[in-house]
Amino acid sequence: MKVMGIVGYKNSGKTRLMQEIIKYFATKNILVSTIKHAHHNFAIDQDGTDSFIHRNAGAVEVLISSSKRWAKIDERKNLKELTLSDLLKKIDRADIVLVEGFKNENHKKIEVVRKIDRNQKPLYNSLTNIVAVVTNQEIDIDLPKFKDNEFKKIGEFILSECQ
Repeated sequence: MKVMGIVGYKNSGKTRLMQEIIKYFATKNILVSTIKHAHHNFAIDQDGTDSFIHRNAGAVEVLISSSKRWAKIDERKNLKELTLSDLLKKIDRADIVLVEGFKNENHKKIEVVRKIDRNQKPLYNSLTNIVAVVTNQEIDIDLPKFKDNEFKKIGEFILSECQ
């Protein structure tokens, strides 16, 4: 499976980059799935909905289905967090998977660097498998560099890197 990660500090532009790359791939009829790591609890259903009521009553899995989409909520109280490898096994129809977060996993990654400062050392100095950097900053590195608006170039780089 073709996988590329997008990593960086909070508010660095990771989600915007993901959004634009997904749009670009859609113009090329490339099916994209995404995996997003959350550092906190989250809810995809809302208070008062039937799925919310089912989950809060104790259902360990809730599937929601309509003519346009379906979703599965797998309630994992007191279980260990799934690894990226575990989650990739759950993807079943994608030409490529873009991963936001999971920076310590062993897949190829592009780092988004908004700014360089003492408190936020670039991840490319410490993480494995950083294959490119997206930044508008002047930095001297031996990796491919892209400006944060070069979505087509970044998309083509991802496709070539994931062959």
